[in-house]
Amino acid sequence: MTANDPGQRTRQDRKRRREHYTRLTQPLVRDSGVLRPASWEEAMSRAAEGFWRNTEQHGPDAFGMFSCARSTNEMNYLAQKFTRVVIGTNNVDSCNRTCHAPSVAGLAHVFGSGGGTSSYQEIEDTDVIVLWGSNAREAHPIFFQHVLRGMRNGARLFVVDPRRTSTAQFAERHLPLNVGTDIPLAYGIAREIMHAGLANRTFIERGTENHAAYAAAAEPWTLARTEEVTGVPAHLIRELAHTYARADRAQLCWTLGITEHHNGTDNVLALINLGLLTGHVGRHGAGLNPLRGQNNVQGGGDMGAIPNRLPGFQDILDPAVREKFGLAWGRAIQPRYGWNLTQMLDHIERGNLTTCYIIGENPVQSEADAQHTVKRLSNLDHLVVQDIFLTKTAQLADVVLPATAAWCETDGTFTNSERRVQRVRKALRPPAGARDDIAILCDMARRLGHDWRYTPEQAWDEMRSLAPNHAGISWARLEAGGIQWPCYSEDTLEPSYLHARLWEEDPERRGRPAPFTVLEHRPPVDELTEEFPLRLTTGRRLDSYNTGVQSGGFDSPRRRGETLDLHPVDAEALGVADGEEVRISSRRGSIVAPVRLDAGLSPGLAFMTFHFPDEVDVNTITIEATCPVAGTAEYKAAAIRVERLDPTPAR
Repeated sequence: MTANDPGQRTRQDRKRRREHYTRLTQPLVRDSGVLRPASWEEAMSRAAEGFWRNTEQHGPDAFGMFSCARSTNEMNYLAQKFTRVVIGTNNVDSCNRTCHAPSVAGLAHVFGSGGGTSSYQEIEDTDVIVLWGSNAREAHPIFFQHVLRGMRNGARLFVVDPRRTSTAQFAERHLPLNVGTDIPLAYGIAREIMHAGLANRTFIERGTENHAAYAAAAEPWTLARTEEVTGVPAHLIRELAHTYARADRAQLCWTLGITEHHNGTDNVLALINLGLLTGHVGRHGAGLNPLRGQNNVQGGGDMGAIPNRLPGFQDILDPAVREKFGLAWGRAIQPRYGWNLTQMLDHIERGNLTTCYIIGENPVQSEADAQHTVKRLSNLDHLVVQDIFLTKTAQLADVVLPATAAWCETDGTFTNSERRVQRVRKALRPPAGARDDIAILCDMARRLGHDWRYTPEQAWDEMRSLAPNHAGISWARLEAGGIQWPCYSEDTLEPSYLHARLWEEDPERRGRPAPFTVLEHRPPVDELTEEFPLRLTTGRRLDSYNTGVQSGGFDSPRRRGETLDLHPVDAEALGVADGEEVRISSRRGSIVAPVRLDAGLSPGLAFMTFHFPDEVDVNTITIEATCPVAGTAEYKAAAIRVERLDPTPAR
């Protein structure tokens, strides 16, 4: 392709259009439809007045807080406390809803807490590693180093993924299932395990319940039927079943390929069922682990920045829990769950939620069906955005507050995927004009009648005084290194793995059994038809981060911008060439992107990322169908068609 080629010029133009976000250093307020610079006093007064006005007119449930999975535990603790105490509602959530809310829901349903069951070290000590719906090499590169060490120590790696990703290329076996068939594949594996006599009867009888109903539900899923539905060859299903069940220790890990479906919670429960069936939980080196994609998405939930749990994952519906927090905070806690992020967007559209406080989140570019999200947020009477950049979400705000970068300009703690709490220390001074998130929250609370004055350590100590599973994690102990929760006492450390109680012989020590869950296979909502014959799935690439606001300003030799990845067979059938611009349409809209050929895809499957929404807004065409339990959208399964822009045939 020459420099004069129209397709080449189009890509160059798009690259020039890519937005470079600069740090916010002065508050902004909206006058006559336009954001203008303002003083901190004017901006804070305007923000607080809007919150007060809306809650006075419509009640506290007219308010919604979108907290930040990239900010510290301490900020998230105060954000949810602000929502519940200063405002008086449980309408608080974060981008956990976009990614791993089904993991939290599934793990909490079975085990009582929403954290992964193992440490990273145990990945190195295990015998079998199953990565299901996870391109960990690109999406979780630090975790993948533990996988590689485990493999060097003799662990066998199986990857279950519709694409032959760079992760799958490291695997001993790759199981290329059809998108949306995770539950049938899990049932097929389970049936083979049971029919081969490999189920762990000791653990099943001691630590679980509802096994008989689960076994009956798995019975129709023979190897032949499972192969027909999932597209995975029967011999690979059998090999994974036998290898996983026979292993002394095995780790089953998943990411958004499991959760970002309309039945994401059911998908998670399907994998948990396999762990229960084989006894691969509650022991060192044996576990069930969601891999979190952002630095503090685990911690945000732990701190109570979710609508149904208070800090320490304590259920709001428990009267004793509400009484404890109410006494400590000086205000009764609503005896009902709040709205999650998905529900809040729905209630904005209905006019029930009229004001939002968004801290460090960018739903305009991260939510499915992006134009619908823009329309909803534009309906708000009062929107306040607190961020380090003027994101597309901030551009819709009535007040914009410039904050500090949590990972380098603040003190506090983060909690990673293995439940490890770690100190983060201020390394850089923020630019003049930006303020710390906690200082902003305290100032906002004071303007609304609550005399808040917190340092990060004071916020942490208040939280752990109320959350037993964090009680023993003092800042002094964290000076020596990270500590996993649960940690009940400053004098002890708990095992690195959870749920050892399920192996106890004494029923009282064993506690509530872990239930098997009977599940129903439900295909993707967005059906394939003659008009929309290709299945689009989305994911991450190593060179970029989420919506690209932070990573897009830095060059990477690996970055190639957004592409529509197609199997060569599909490209030939469509008459399109590698690098050619095409129109990609779903039932919700259309976008334009260049084609990239990828033989690691199956024919009929296409792939795109969500890293370049200023260049190609992929979430314009994704579907908003959501998991009824967790509220997570089906980013992984849109139906699309692809059309050439140039009517002349490709050569």
